[in-house]
Formats: sequence, C-alpha cells, structure tokens
Amino acid sequence: MRPAGSRPATAAHPVPSARPAMRPVAAAPVAPPPPPKVVELPDNLTVRDLAAELKVSPIDIIRKLMANGVMANINQPIDFDTAALVAGELGFEVKERKPVIIEPEVTTLTSIPKKREYTEAEAAHLELRPPVVTVMGHVDHGKTSVLDVIRHAHVAEGEAGGITQHIGAYQVLHNNKKITFLDTPGHEAFTAMRARGAKATDIAIIVVAADDGVMPQTREAIDHARAAHVPIIIALNKIDKANANPEFVKQQLAELGLAVWGGKDEVTVVPISAKQKTGIDELLENIVLVAELADLRANPKKPATGSVIESKLDKQQGPMATLLVNDGTLHVGDAIQIAGVWGKIRAMFDDHGDALREAVPGTPVAVTGLSNMPEAGQEFIVLMDERMARSRAEERALAKRQAEQKPSRAVNLNDLFAQFQAGNVKELNLIVKADVSGSLEPIVSSLEKLGDEKIKVKIIHEGIGTITRSDVMLAVASQAIVIAFNVGAESAAESLAESEGIDIRRYNIIYKLIEDIDKALKGMLEPVYKDMLTGRAQVLQVFHMKRAAAAGLRVTQGKIARNATAVVMRGGAEVFKGPISSLKRFTDDVKEVAEGYECGLTLERFNDFHEGDQLEFYQKVKVS
Repeated sequence: MRPAGSRPATAAHPVPSARPAMRPVAAAPVAPPPPPKVVELPDNLTVRDLAAELKVSPIDIIRKLMANGVMANINQPIDFDTAALVAGELGFEVKERKPVIIEPEVTTLTSIPKKREYTEAEAAHLELRPPVVTVMGHVDHGKTSVLDVIRHAHVAEGEAGGITQHIGAYQVLHNNKKITFLDTPGHEAFTAMRARGAKATDIAIIVVAADDGVMPQTREAIDHARAAHVPIIIALNKIDKANANPEFVKQQLAELGLAVWGGKDEVTVVPISAKQKTGIDELLENIVLVAELADLRANPKKPATGSVIESKLDKQQGPMATLLVNDGTLHVGDAIQIAGVWGKIRAMFDDHGDALREAVPGTPVAVTGLSNMPEAGQEFIVLMDERMARSRAEERALAKRQAEQKPSRAVNLNDLFAQFQAGNVKELNLIVKADVSGSLEPIVSSLEKLGDEKIKVKIIHEGIGTITRSDVMLAVASQAIVIAFNVGAESAAESLAESEGIDIRRYNIIYKLIEDIDKALKGMLEPVYKDMLTGRAQVLQVFHMKRAAAAGLRVTQGKIARNATAVVMRGGAEVFKGPISSLKRFTDDVKEVAEGYECGLTLERFNDFHEGDQLEFYQKVKVS
C-alpha cells in the first residue's frame, strides 16, 4: 500500500529509482539514404508499360510527364530519354535494356518429320531412300508445267530420249540423287490417298504464281499439307512476268502462318519460271536438302510394303496398278495383297516402259497380275505365297462388308467426350466454312479459345463458300468435324459425308455454334435432332398467283416428303429455309414425290422462286 500523504507517480512526478543516474546517451548516427532502385528500360514503351516496369500508378507517370510539359495518355508511346527522366524523378536509376538477339534456327521446312526409331538389327540394314514429293497449288498457277519441266529436263541417267509412260509417278536425278514425284497434282488426290491410309508423301511443293498471289486453292493446299504434317516448300512460279510481285506474295503467305522471312520453322521460297525453265535446279536442291534433314531410310532386304498410286484396266494386261515401294524390295513373282485384291506379280515396268526385275524403296513401278483394280492410297504387302495372299484378301473384303454395316468410326460431336475418355481423341479437328469473312473470323477466333490442356480445338481448314468434296475428304483423312455457318454443301460432298460418317453441323447463330462445341468438349452436349438430307430438286418454272408463287420442280435426287423442311439454294448460297405449304402432282395433293418425277410446290412465307433454283429437302432425325 501507498504511505499516507504520498502522491501517485505521474509523468510529471515519477517515482524515484533506486538505481544511480545514467549518463546521457549520444545521438545515434543518421543512416545514409538507401541507394536508388535500378531499372532497365527498353528503347520504346508506353506510359502503361513504364508504370508496370516501375510498379507505380500510371497516374503518377502522367503527372510527371505533365510537369515536364509532355501531355500523354496511358497508351502514349514515349522514348527512352523521356522514360529515364520520369523514372529518375521517382527515385530510380535507369539503365538501357539491350535487346536480346536470338539467332534463328537454320532450317528450311515447316516441320522436320519425326525420325523413326529402329532396333539395332533393323538399323544394320538401313539405307537412304529417295524422297517422295507431291506438287499442289491453285489451278492455273503452273503445277503441271513445273512437273513437266522437271521431268523433261532431269530424267534419270541413261533414260534421256525415252518415251515417258504415264504411271502416276516418276523419278528424276539431281546431283546423282534420285527424287520421286507423284504425277497426280492436286490436294484432292493427295488427301484421298491419306484418307485410305497411305503415307506416300515426304515433302509438299506448293506452287504459287508470283503475279496472282495466294488464292483459295492455295490456302486449301497449305492446310492439307499441314494436316498431313509434311514439310512445305513454296515454288514461286511465273517470276518472269512483268507484273510479278514476290514480296506481296510472301506477305500473303506470312499472314497464313508460314515463316517465309526466317525464324523458327522457316519455309523456303524458291523463285522459278516454268516457262523460262529457270530456278528448277534450286528447287530440286532444296528438296534434296529437306530430304537429308529428314534422314529418310528404309531396309531393302525385307519383303516390300508400300502404297497404290493409281490403277487401270488394260485391254492386253488386265488389271494394272502403280505401286510405290516404301520399304523392302519388290520382285517379279512376289505374292501381294492390297486390301481385298490379291495377285502374283507377272511383270514390272518403270515410267519409261522398261521392264524391271525388282524395285527398291522409293521406286514407283507399274505391275500386272492382280485379281482386280485396287483403290489409290491403299497399302500393299508381300506375303509368302499366292494362296496366303488370296486368303488374306478375302478376309479383308469380308471385314470391309461387315464394317460398312456398322456405325461409322468417324468423330461425332455428340459422342466426342466419350471418345476422349476412351483415349481415342486428344484434340478436336474442325473444318469451318462460312458465308462471309465477317462471320468466319469471330467464329474461328472464339473456337480457338475453347478447351484446355487435355483436349483442344484445332482448326485444320477455314474458308468462305459452299462445303466441297475436298472439305469432306480432308475431314475423312483428319478425323474432323465440318462446321457450316449459313452455307450449304455440294451434292457430292453430302454423299461422301454420309458414306464416310462425317458429321456436318449447320448453324446460323454464332453463339449457338460456340456453345455446342464447348459443351461437346466438356461432355455436356445433349442429344439433338439432325437434319438428314432426303432429296434435291430443281425449279423448272415459276407460277405466280394472287398471294403466292408456286414452283414447278423436277426431283433430281432422293424424294420430297410433305413434312420435310425445304432449303432454297441460289448460286451456292442459302436463300430461304422453311416448311412446305403444299405438294402436288398435277392437281392431286401427295405425301411424297420420288426421284425423276415432276411436281408443284409452295412454301410458307416464300414467293421469290427463280428458274434454276436448287432446292434441298431435310427431315429431322434424332441423334442419340
């Protein structure tokens, strides 16, 4: 307790301490100011970039600039000296950031093919083989002319002056190195072979006219080559023309994603003139260089395997086929099997009609002795004897008939997630066709953002206009789904899609298209009703009435059903889609009209028929 009369201790009257008084402590020395922060800045940057580099608010940067007489907004570009002045006033020491110079990787192709791995036993017999080249490009850009110049100017040694036989492929010699060319130019034939399993092409040459530039078929050819994962060389033809503009063409190619001006995955562009026969040696030299980088090898000491290039029925020889030997050596007398076709090789000929006893890897030959004509793109194998070849061929033919009776194995949007879970799909390949570029660009941009690291969307081809047979063939070869936005499909494309099980999805609302693909990737797509094409007809005559117009039609394919939905096509574009109002044969109402017959038809809310219009008829079919 406190003694009586004592005062409590306060700040003014502290309680005396029993300790002796301490000496005054000297003031601590003042610490030096921290060194300024060092920041490296590039030559040019915006106000936003400078604020991010200095980790301050863009408002602070703008205020400093205004104090120094510079009026700027957040996206205003400023030079290094101005940025250094502002950073210095904010307490930073500024150094100039030296640009990092990365030496481009020396390569001349879009993607070097992955080299096959061999066992030691296999590697002991491997030898280099000639590369196999396919020439593609837009019509009239000179694909055939380039092939003809190469053939006539660089025939294999000892064959000059010989009569060239058309067997679908031939070999040339350049600096003592053979190159095999497939004499079937065009991406349709190239992709048709891929669709049937052939891996016949090592390099794709895309011919582009220097006076015409990139055209729709050029884009298609590039997309087909990319889908096959083969290296691309650009042959810039017609360079001799006065209006040739190679730099503009290169800019167009760069916009398609080809690295024509260097950098990683550089694409070689070789200026040539098929008319003047210039640049051909340089083109062949680049083919040889790409082949050397790919290190194409095969084992000539094993039974032959390869692909069918083409086939025909000869009046004297019977069924004949051009075979490209990919591996092993093919001999006269070998028993071979090609899908459901079998035979024993009676004779072999090269592209000059000379008889051969054997064909080593990379060699194209025409053969006789087959039971039937095989399809181009099918693979052949050599078996022990003719009996085994016949047995295997009959088994394959039976398996094909059974497979045709089963549902297609093509990718379908409705069962995409199930296929992904089963490990059958890693990415969703899409072919997108739209009516105008204003629709195509946002669709492609939105689709490419979908998916995740496990399953992604890949646009393998995009274009404007009707779906063609080439589009469907690419879908077959690449296991892709075709997206049609406000466009129809050619009759041949519809038939091929139906026979091959290719899913063509039609849309006229962008958000619905994107939503369906997103749901399919996430496994949430609900069963839908699919429009199945049931018939086609052509307008022969238009009958105008008081409040309506009727079309006189001839059914050109399938049938017209009264409950079908009609689509009016004009010039390849969809004009109207809606229900049938009436369907008549002469004066009688009918439920359907079969192929080859004529009829009269009216549509609900549509009277603008033109003679020559094409009508397509669809019925709803539930897709599980």
